[in-house]
Amino acid sequence: MSDTITEKVVQIIAEQAVLEPADVGMDNSLEELGIDSMGLVEAIFAIEEAFDIQVPFNANDPGESDFDISSVAAIASAVERLVAEQKA
Repeated sequence: MSDTITEKVVQIIAEQAVLEPADVGMDNSLEELGIDSMGLVEAIFAIEEAFDIQVPFNANDPGESDFDISSVAAIASAVERLVAEQKA
């Protein structure tokens, strides 16, 4: 995983959770960090804007999405994949 992508994703998630980036663990789920569904949507918008990507995310049914939101690490990995696909 690219450190800069991961760092930016952690920063965005930390902002949504009103935490310091150092308090966000890669294995944490968004729920563990106190991010509700509205915070998740806001985080997705922030990620799209920060990386100029389109996240394939269904806010009404997150389980049906190809975008894995199970942990901070999964989100960072999915963002890295989308950024690489965009550059290809």
